[in-house]
Order: sequence, then structure tokens, then C-alpha cells
Amino acid sequence: MAMTMNGEVQLPASREAVWAKLNDPAVLKACIPGCEELEKTEDNGFRAVAKMKVGPVSARFKGRVALSDLDPPNGYKISGEGEGGVAGFAKGGATVALSDKDGGTLLTYDVEAQIGGKLAQLGQRLINGAAKKLADEFFANFAKAVQG
Repeated sequence: MAMTMNGEVQLPASREAVWAKLNDPAVLKACIPGCEELEKTEDNGFRAVAKMKVGPVSARFKGRVALSDLDPPNGYKISGEGEGGVAGFAKGGATVALSDKDGGTLLTYDVEAQIGGKLAQLGQRLINGAAKKLADEFFANFAKAVQG
């Protein structure tokens, strides 16, 4: 099942400060809902373990994320995949762009993902709702981290 999502969030910090936080594993781990492990790999990426619950399906996803098209402090492309055993898998990518706005930074994102397994059987509306909720939670946490 394919899924797309996009949005933007205004952050009260410079692009350089936001960029630094977007590349800090400790900040990201604290901001990603359900994240249990997140470590930087030598190849511009991360290895992660996150526990997620979508409707009746709960799983621990193990995955890898790679960063490409790095353009500090303006943005990058994230691509990755995660495996959740019988719950299924998710793979996809996102483009993240940072721009100056109102004395702070506007972060915009475009996500495209593929979901399979039990997760895909839950239906588009439930998946999209859960993805939106996770994104909102991440960006609320990230905004706090940027302020702090």
C-alpha cells in the first residue's frame, strides 16, 4: 500500500541550529515516538529500533535510514526501511527542506512510503491517521528540543 504525506512546521531557531538537531542522534531518539535505539552509522545514516502501535497491530520495527542529497543547512533526503516481523514492513523516503521565515526556520517535508503485511490490511484511513499522529508528535517534540 502506498502512502504520501506532507506538511510544514515553524521552528523558533536558526536554520543552522535546526540542521544540527536534525542530525543529532540523541535529539532524534528523544523525539521519535516509540524509539528505543538510534545510532549513527558511518555511512551518513542511522540504525534504529522503534516500538509502534497502529490500531490493533503492535510491533517492534528494526530498520536503517540513509541520508542523501545533503545540503547543509538547507535540507536532505531521508530513505529507509523497517521490518516489523509478522506486522509487516515499511519503506520509503522523505525530502526535508529548511528555509528562513519570520525570524526562525520553516521546515517542510514530503513523505512517500510503501507498507506491507498486516499493517497494510488495516486500511488506508487508519494508516494515514496513525502516520499523521506520529508526524505531529515527532514535530511537537522536535520543536521543544529546538527551543530547549
